[in-house]
Amino acid sequence: MLLNRVEYALMNNPIRAAIQRHFEARRLLRMGGPMRGGRALELGCGRGVGTQLILERFGADSVDAFDLDPRMVALARERLAPHGSRVRVWVGDANAISAPDDRYDAVFDFGIIHHIPNWRRALAEVHRVLKPGGQLYSEEVLRPFIVHPITRRLLEHPLEDRFDSAGFLAGIEASGLEPFASQELWGAFGWFTARKPAAT
Repeated sequence: MLLNRVEYALMNNPIRAAIQRHFEARRLLRMGGPMRGGRALELGCGRGVGTQLILERFGADSVDAFDLDPRMVALARERLAPHGSRVRVWVGDANAISAPDDRYDAVFDFGIIHHIPNWRRALAEVHRVLKPGGQLYSEEVLRPFIVHPITRRLLEHPLEDRFDSAGFLAGIEASGLEPFASQELWGAFGWFTARKPAAT
């Protein structure tokens, strides 16, 4: 679902970018390690801060990125223009990713999947587009934060079938991915890494 005005403002400010750069990306890098080349996909790229981090911190050779909001896609294209052909950005939906099977070495989710009503479908799509041996790097907002009265007053999220850390790990496993690291903060935020089993 699209962000409301409050969350749009929260996601498009220097504080959010600093948190993503200095906290979230560092934690996921420690948990999942660098890519050292390869092709990555970012779900819900927003204005492109995460895409930059995937190139510069995680070491992807190229990144495909999409967002449901055309305004965000326009901002991301402007920010990422210096990277030229290493980046491709489009308007897209995580429940129907415009990519062939076994396409990516890594998929990144910087707090997007909790916005998706059918989040299990999105995880199934992640599994589909990952190459065997490819990794999911995910930072997520968990149910206790989403259902808190203050959050519900200010922000708009789907409320049915929301996940806590255990529920998200179960969803990852049900998609066919294999979680190998997870961390949680205050029961409200979680970080997860998982791998698509290698072909046998």
